[in-house]
Amino acid sequence: MDGNHQETLQSSLRVQELIYGLRIGEVMTSKVFAVSRNCTMRDVQTIMKNNSISGVPVVDSKRVVGIVTMNDIMNALEQGAMEDGVVKWMVGEVQTLAEDMPLSFAISAFGKFSFRQFPVVNKKNELVGILTFRNINLALIRELSRQLREMEHQHEHPPEPESLELAKVYQLHRYDFENGGRASSEIKKFLKDRGIASKIVRRVAVASYELEINLVAHSIGGMLAFDITPDRVKISSHDRGPGIPDIDQAMTEGFSTANEWIRSQGFGAGMGLPNVKRVSDEFAIKSSVGMGTMVQAIIHLKPENENED
Repeated sequence: MDGNHQETLQSSLRVQELIYGLRIGEVMTSKVFAVSRNCTMRDVQTIMKNNSISGVPVVDSKRVVGIVTMNDIMNALEQGAMEDGVVKWMVGEVQTLAEDMPLSFAISAFGKFSFRQFPVVNKKNELVGILTFRNINLALIRELSRQLREMEHQHEHPPEPESLELAKVYQLHRYDFENGGRASSEIKKFLKDRGIASKIVRRVAVASYELEINLVAHSIGGMLAFDITPDRVKISSHDRGPGIPDIDQAMTEGFSTANEWIRSQGFGAGMGLPNVKRVSDEFAIKSSVGMGTMVQAIIHLKPENENED
């Protein structure tokens, strides 16, 4: 791998590592300005002007039924229809995001859709926040600052030598996004606390997170196992189905077996398994339709050969 490609890979992994562990609910703006169906476009214009915002959700019993954007306001102004009800001008088919989903889902959604903001809902499908790309950028800056402070602390107070051996199994359930990412965060902390080079920790975090989210989003559930020794980290994923008909196709970047609901959330870009293979020193996958899929990723622990960044 040439130097430029290696640098690009590490930059990509750095961004992925920053967002892993963050959830939409932690990043969104909780103070939401919303209107009911019986409000006018003039009402919305006033709210936008007074609060310097570019979109206002329309709700009915806390459920999002539409959204009025600045573009809708401009169209109503041109038609001299500012006293019209919002129902006439709002965007009725609204893409929402769930607050307990990983932030990576939101980033995928911004890439898939042309929306500048997404209403965020809770498990009852009630409006609880708004997410913009500015929220994401601020979250990345905060997370980067936190990690830099953590690195400074580690340099000032080196960790005591601890055993670099661990065997742990996590049970994961379909669509349990509330807990998806927990295993990866715990393993990442385990390695960082033992002074493993950041580039290696980053690769482990990416591989484990992608496999973890695959289990939650694309299977009917399964287990994620970690076997860590002083020489390597072995991550094993085993789901209970539905299985992959064509493994070669599944390993092609951009190919996805995501169902319509997962796709509607902006997820399913077809990069999960290719990402795991990309960051692994050894990679193997077996699958049988109706039986499930087994994936094994091994990352060698060679801190003496990895330069800190």
